[in-house]
Amino acid sequence: MKPDDKKSSAQANEFMREGQAARTSFLSDFVHLIKENRKWWMLPLVLMLVAFGALMILASTGAAPFIYTLF
Repeated sequence: MKPDDKKSSAQANEFMREGQAARTSFLSDFVHLIKENRKWWMLPLVLMLVAFGALMILASTGAAPFIYTLF
């Protein structure tokens, strides 16, 4: 067996293991990305987008008069 064959076999086994692993949620993947890659600058951007989305949703409900008084 060639060394390249052993390498490709190990990669295939790793690929199979990853494929059979339990799926993670989007939020846990995002937290893992921030921790591992030190992308702390992304956190305020995402929080602002979530806050803006919440305001957009609340603006179409009965809470709209209360939101408009804030601005």
